[in-house]
Amino acid sequence: MVKNKKLLFTLVIYFVLFYTAWAGFGWLIANHFFDWTGNNEIVIQIIRAGIVKNIVWTLPAFILIKYFENDCYIGLKEMFTTKVKIVDVLPVFILCIIYTLAGVFRTGDWSIVDSFGWSKIIIVLTVGITEEMVFRGWLLNVTVKNADTEWKQWVAIFINAVLFLTIHFPIWLYEGVFFRNFQSFAFTSIIILSCMFSWLFVKTKNILVPVALHMLYDLLVFMFIGG
Repeated sequence: MVKNKKLLFTLVIYFVLFYTAWAGFGWLIANHFFDWTGNNEIVIQIIRAGIVKNIVWTLPAFILIKYFENDCYIGLKEMFTTKVKIVDVLPVFILCIIYTLAGVFRTGDWSIVDSFGWSKIIIVLTVGITEEMVFRGWLLNVTVKNADTEWKQWVAIFINAVLFLTIHFPIWLYEGVFFRNFQSFAFTSIIILSCMFSWLFVKTKNILVPVALHMLYDLLVFMFIGG
């Protein structure tokens, strides 16, 4: 799907460095890197999600999208300014809400979980933009450029979903939930959600739409399910 050899080389090097950097940061977290904060969750998330993640994820993505703009399906300015009809994306948002809260529907317990607070709100406000800029704004953007058929677009979307899944591996390993997430098939949620985010980005050509959906998903999970 990527015809530009320089771009292909950059993508390979980028993902190796990106994955290594994030895995290394996960290792620091697992080894009590934030002990000096007194384990203050708000401070930890400001540093982790607000500062570190924007430096490691968002900033390089912006630079690379701008540099390889001619190889992108959607330009940097275009992905923030393309107009979107709410009625066209509303069904996907409704589907995401139903999918996310399916377990809550069954139990009927709509009480907000005790762990929900300012630290989770910081994650909601930052993770959507950081993760969407990397996986949709950058990686999907350059791989779907030459996908001239809907089938090829879905191949690019699925590959992107697999990459999105693998970036969760380090933290799962450090938290001791890696095998549990596969045994319970919880990992499929990552694949499904990634495909939804990617499809919205390709169809609307606006990165803010998957960012909004990503934020909505995180908000619902933190409020009613926990995490």
